[in-house]
Amino acid sequence: MKLGLLGGYGGRVVHLPMDRIRHAEALGYESVWTSEAYGADAVSPAAWILAQTERIRVGTAIMQMSARTPAMTAMTTMTLAQLSGGRFMLGLGASGPQVVEGWHGVAYGKPVTRLKEYVAIVRKILAREESVVFDGDQYQLPFSGPGATGLGKPLKSILHCAEHVPIYAASITPRGVRAAAEVADGFFPIWMDPEKYSVFEQPVREGLEASGRTAAEFDFAPFVTVVMGDSVEECMRPIRGTMALYIGGMGARGRNFYNDYAKALGFGEAAVRIQDLYLSDRRDEAMAAVPAELIDACHLVGPADRIRERLQRWSGTNVSTLMIGGGSNEALTLIAEEML
Repeated sequence: MKLGLLGGYGGRVVHLPMDRIRHAEALGYESVWTSEAYGADAVSPAAWILAQTERIRVGTAIMQMSARTPAMTAMTTMTLAQLSGGRFMLGLGASGPQVVEGWHGVAYGKPVTRLKEYVAIVRKILAREESVVFDGDQYQLPFSGPGATGLGKPLKSILHCAEHVPIYAASITPRGVRAAAEVADGFFPIWMDPEKYSVFEQPVREGLEASGRTAAEFDFAPFVTVVMGDSVEECMRPIRGTMALYIGGMGARGRNFYNDYAKALGFGEAAVRIQDLYLSDRRDEAMAAVPAELIDACHLVGPADRIRERLQRWSGTNVSTLMIGGGSNEALTLIAEEML
């Protein structure tokens, strides 16, 4: 199994834990990943990390598709891949309508269609086999819609990209997972219970069948938060806050993908209660309503021996990469000793 190290969104100050990243690199972690919401972007930290490491690969988990044209993302990808000697990996995601329309000021549109078209265009640009022409629902190259001058010209990238760049997609909806398995090299569930792969089994199978690939050619890379400490409940506390935010507040009522996902994992009543409390601005109560069983199923918490024991649940599953978030150097070492 491969191991990846997750960075966070960051707050008012950008902080990159370079000592921890170098420690993960020395331990044999394959990758480290940056992210973005509506603060620091994902690309600048990725470039910073690539410049200060030697072997570890660096990816974006995720770059928001609506924030950049496919061509801009391809340009960034080719640049970082070339400068790093092929260590850059591209992770894409739709984000949500609140961020896409509220922050980027563009229509949320059709995220599944957008992913398929976006990846197709990026791959065309990276391949440099011909000047890029694309006529899709979300994207047209050259553009010929309202306001077009008619002067647009099919172009081929000046920059060459000899390096292979894996493309990942973040999704948890059935249609999104199917699309990721069809067009991407791997996908990120924001969290998952390794004993409930059935939630993803059908859409992954359908997507891979559509692509003509096998499961061995697709990287299943869930996010797993690790908090090591003597008290299991205390270790769960920060995870409660994050899961309450996503299940309760990441989307409007009836349009929250994470809430639907919690229901699919078997926590329907809890998902409804968390959302009701969160949207009523009773956030402490929403955190308390996150079931310990859900946290424990998807993350690694508690003393070292307990984490070591719980890690065994991930062995022999369809998961090929564990994306570790929040771990101390001690925790990263423990996981590497057990899984590499």
